[in-house]
Amino acid sequence: MGELVEIVDSLENKVSKLLHKMELLHQLNTKLKEELELAKEESKLKEDALAEWEEKYNSLKMANTMLGSNTSKTEAKLKINTLIRELDVCIAKLSD
Repeated sequence: MGELVEIVDSLENKVSKLLHKMELLHQLNTKLKEELELAKEESKLKEDALAEWEEKYNSLKMANTMLGSNTSKTEAKLKINTLIRELDVCIAKLSD
């Protein structure tokens, strides 16, 4: 009978240790999820900033082209034509 008590005590001890480890892992999992969310938010902010800088770069490039840069006059003409087409579409939608 003493042997059975020792086995039960050993099992209780092991179960207790497993429950403790499970709780620690649960806490770690929660912490990692929070860190992941923060990293996603930071990544989104950086992507937005990158898109903004790319837009500014393209605007500056277009302005330089329109100022008379000989290297890309055809690019400026194409961009102006694209802008005119976009304006025409907007005007058509507004007039409907």
